[in-house]
Amino acid sequence: MIKTVSSLLKSHVHIRTLQTFSQYNAQAASALREERKKPVYQDDEYAGMDWDNLGFALNPADYMYVMKCSKDGEFTKGELSRFGTIQLSPSAGVLNYGQAIYEGTKAYRKENGKVLLFRPDHNAIRMQLGAERMLMPSPSVDQFVDAVKQTALANKRWVPPSGKGSLYIRPLLMGTGPVLGLGPAPEYTFIVYASPVGNYFKEGTAALNLYVEEEHARAAPGGSGGVKSITNYAPVLKALSRAKSLGFSDVLYLDSVKKKYLEEASACNVFVVKGRTISTPATNGTILEGITRKSVLEIAIDQGYQVVEKAVHVNEVMDADEVFCTGTAVGVVPVGTITYQDKRVEYETGDESVCQKLRSVLVGIQTGLIEDTKGWVTCIN
Repeated sequence: MIKTVSSLLKSHVHIRTLQTFSQYNAQAASALREERKKPVYQDDEYAGMDWDNLGFALNPADYMYVMKCSKDGEFTKGELSRFGTIQLSPSAGVLNYGQAIYEGTKAYRKENGKVLLFRPDHNAIRMQLGAERMLMPSPSVDQFVDAVKQTALANKRWVPPSGKGSLYIRPLLMGTGPVLGLGPAPEYTFIVYASPVGNYFKEGTAALNLYVEEEHARAAPGGSGGVKSITNYAPVLKALSRAKSLGFSDVLYLDSVKKKYLEEASACNVFVVKGRTISTPATNGTILEGITRKSVLEIAIDQGYQVVEKAVHVNEVMDADEVFCTGTAVGVVPVGTITYQDKRVEYETGDESVCQKLRSVLVGIQTGLIEDTKGWVTCIN
C-alpha cells in the first residue's frame, strides 16, 4: 500500500512537471512568434535601387501597416509586418461589390537626410469622406496619420535621396468580410504600403499630349466620382489604353451630361491659364478634390493670380495660354498639346511658365528647400 501511494505521488509529480514544461514551452513558442512579428529594421542608409532611373512602378518597400475593424465599427490597434500577400475570402465585399477606397501620399527626403510628409491629415479627412459615401467605417485622423508615419519610418531606407524621387505611400481601406447579398461587409481592413517612385508619366516632367475623350465618361452627377473609390479607375482604362496607342499621354474627360465641360484626366486634376487667371473645374461631386490641387490653388493666390473654380467649357481650354495637371502621383506637370475633334492646340511651357513657377514653390515646400509657413509639412525623424 505504501509503495502504491509512493508510485502515485511520483506519477503525479511527473505529470505536473510535464504540464509545467508544456506550459513554458507554449509560452516560449508564443513569445518567439511575437518576436518574429516585430519588424527588424535594416540599418542600410538606402535600399539597393537605381535612384537615377526610378519610374512609377511597384518596388515594394520592406513593411506594411495593417489594422482591422469588426462589426462594432472600432479599429483595433494596428501593427507593422513584412510586405506580403493577404488572405481574402472569395466572398469578400471588396471582391464582389468593390467596397474599397484608397489614398496616395508621399514621403520626401531633405538634403540633410530627414524625412518629410506632406499634408497627410488632409488625406485622412478625404478618406473619411469617401468611407462615408461607400458606407464604410474609417480610421480617425490620428490613426491614419500615425499609420502613415510608422510606414514611412519603417521603410526609411526606401525614401529616395533628395531630388531623386519620393516614397509613394498607399493607404487602402477595404471590405474584407464575407458577404453574398448586396450589402456592406461585416469586417474591414486598413492597409498602408509603400514604394519608391520617380515621375508618373514616361515623359518625366516634359509636357504632356492629351486627348479629349467624348465617347466615355469618367463620372456622373450623383455617382462616386468625387471620392477615391477603387470603382472609379478600372472604367477609364479602355479610353486611356486607346489614347496611349495613338501616342497621347493621357485622356481629358468631359462632363457626362452635356459633354462640353472639362472634368479631369484619368488620375489628375486639370488647370487652365489665360493671362493672370487660373481656372480649374469646380469639385461638384464628379471631380476628386485633390490635395495637390488644393495646395496649388493656395500657392497661386499667394503669388497674385486670380483663381477661379467653375465649370470650364472645352472651348476655353482650346483658347488657353497654358494647361497643366496636378496630383499626388503626377505632381505638377505641363500640358504641351490637347487634341479635340481632330483639332490640335499647342500651349506655352518652359521655365517661365505659370506651371513651372507654381511647381517650384510646391516642390520646394515638400522637400524642405523652401520654408513651410503654412504648416503643410511634417518631419517624422
